Amino acid sequence: MSAADLHTLTGAYAAHALEPAESAEFERHLADCPACTQEVAEFAATLARLGAAEAAVPPEALKARVMAALPTVRQEAPRTAPAPGGARAGARAGGRTRFALAACLAIAATTGGLAVQQHQQADDARARAATVQSQADRLTGLLTAPDVRTATGTAAGAGGVGAVVWSHDRGQAAFLASGMPTPPAGTTYQLWFDDSGTMRSAGLLPSGEGALVLSGPLDGATGVGVTVEPTGGSTHPSTAPVMLLSFT
Repeated sequence: MSAADLHTLTGAYAAHALEPAESAEFERHLADCPACTQEVAEFAATLARLGAAEAAVPPEALKARVMAALPTVRQEAPRTAPAPGGARAGARAGGRTRFALAACLAIAATTGGLAVQQHQQADDARARAATVQSQADRLTGLLTAPDVRTATGTAAGAGGVGAVVWSHDRGQAAFLASGMPTPPAGTTYQLWFDDSGTMRSAGLLPSGEGALVLSGPLDGATGVGVTVEPTGGSTHPSTAPVMLLSFT
């Protein structure tokens, strides 16, 4: 692996998401790279801050709309998964850099986990590094938007922290997860935009650690919900939400 590739894996290393051979190679690089050593420390510290983030209960109306839709939903066969692609609001500029670091770390951890599961070879590490960088660039653009807002919450009855960041100027949102339980076999976390009572799929997150730039525009969405759905996702929520975050 080239030095340029190794520089992109600081987040994955901090999250213990590299394969053993990759981890050993990165540690050899780390011994001679003060910049990467500092980044690893920053990634670990920032994810710890995200895990300790304050949470508040979202509006009852948001949960009521999701729950009301459940009895009318007929579960459909899982579709092919798309390609990888409580609340406190108002992130200030001073905190955006730390939150951006957490986002990059979460993406690196998710991508690294997928690589382990799929038994990718060393040659694929470069492609993975490119994916990590692309996702990180998109998140950094969102997180540094002048009007960026954030809301955090905890997963109902299961622990773990989730955060949604959004920018109306960019018409875009992203979800970050830390410490949420791994969904049962054959299932995945699915994100939803709440369009004033209509739940619109915003993407899939296969594990409780990672980040996802949500699919689709914000439009008139008032919040984001997270449910556990069959692998490949559902057309509508079929289970009670494990987390609800409001755009307030």
